[in-house]
Amino acid sequence: MSSAPSSLERRLGPYDAAAIIVSNVIGGGILFTPPQVAAMVPDPWWFLGTWLAGGALAFAGAMAYAELAALRPRAGGEYVYLQAAFGRLAAFLTGWTSFVAGFAGAIAASAVVMAFYLGRFIPWASNDAAYFVVPLPFVPLTISPQTITAVAAIWLMSVVHLRGVGPGRIVSNILAALKVSALLLFIVLGFALGTGSPANLGQSAGPVLPTTWLFALIPVMFTYSGWNAAGYVAEEIRDPGRNVPKALAIGTLAVIGIYFFLNLLYLYVFPVGELAAVQGSVLDVIAERLLGTAAGNIMGVVSIISLLASISAMTFAGPRVYYAMARDGLFFAPAATVHPTYKTPATSIVAQAMWATLLVLSGSATALTTYTGFAVVLFAGLAVAALFVLRASEPNAPRPFKALGYPLAPGIFAVTSLLIVANALWTDLVVPLTSGQPLGPSAAGLFVIAAGLPLYWWFSRNRA
Repeated sequence: MSSAPSSLERRLGPYDAAAIIVSNVIGGGILFTPPQVAAMVPDPWWFLGTWLAGGALAFAGAMAYAELAALRPRAGGEYVYLQAAFGRLAAFLTGWTSFVAGFAGAIAASAVVMAFYLGRFIPWASNDAAYFVVPLPFVPLTISPQTITAVAAIWLMSVVHLRGVGPGRIVSNILAALKVSALLLFIVLGFALGTGSPANLGQSAGPVLPTTWLFALIPVMFTYSGWNAAGYVAEEIRDPGRNVPKALAIGTLAVIGIYFFLNLLYLYVFPVGELAAVQGSVLDVIAERLLGTAAGNIMGVVSIISLLASISAMTFAGPRVYYAMARDGLFFAPAATVHPTYKTPATSIVAQAMWATLLVLSGSATALTTYTGFAVVLFAGLAVAALFVLRASEPNAPRPFKALGYPLAPGIFAVTSLLIVANALWTDLVVPLTSGQPLGPSAAGLFVIAAGLPLYWWFSRNRA
């Protein structure tokens, strides 16, 4: 692979890219975050409004990314946009966070959850009893049926996407179609045949505070995260000035619709207070309440497909970031390698799979994704803010697409992102430091991001 060409091929259409968005977004988040959001926003209409607000923000962000991707149709997503607007350090930190947690961490966490669901049908797959433990310092590695199953899923998808955009596109499209069809059928059957009550929409379980509502937007926006996936693969989309905006619009609107009606169905079955108390996957609980135990098994299959689709989409998108970084001299040089036969960033795909495997075996994936949840909001907000910087610094650059609602919609997105991040850091860092309480997860995430600074210095020195 060392003598490979240095560029990727444009082989994706708008619906291929939209399928990557849908698969990337609809994963484990929608299975577990609604009860968390209901606990913070214990009013049914405010609860639904939070999901709609998150969807509106995602769409505003998607349209900003559409302009940015059409302006710079290169692999890497916000890494490319932050470098153009704010410089190499900001770009490196978003790429570093993507590698450490944003993609590899999310892949590892999804793979472990997928193994848990598979255990419903194959009990061995979810057995977490260790065969043996590799006693590495600080991060002992556990080899168990569950970790073996999760690692197998990671490498299966990695091999598929390493073998070419064609096989990867086929698998992504099939999994996305199965996922969307199953969820839509479940929503229709749930309202048509289920035993719920519209009266639940009138049962509030408590007041909604402004700061708590802002905090609830973090898991909501994290559950929407992935709407920008088409930007990562822009270098492989045909006619990107036209097709990237189309993919972003179709994919994001599809996700907003599915999320809204799923959450409406949740409230149809449970009052918001009971929804907040649901443990585990709310989708399974709702299915069993509506249609019985057999439906729970069916939704178990849907959850497995959904998680596999997410793993596939992240395996597709993530390596394009590391490829772009390495091409610019800000990551390990082999990551810029393009396979001479398959025309994929093969080394980046393998590196991501190896790191995700380590996270599965060490059991640290969930913690990492929790720590860096606010960073998803932070870097997306900075990327949208880059739109304003590039409009000012490159006013005459050709823009095949201009963001809808500019400057209001992207401005609201950027300001809201700033408020969410500030609120998270205030709650998790400033308040604990001034009151002697333990630091929160966002504070730990800040240290994860800062851990990239020595690497940035090292790569910059070597590049110079």
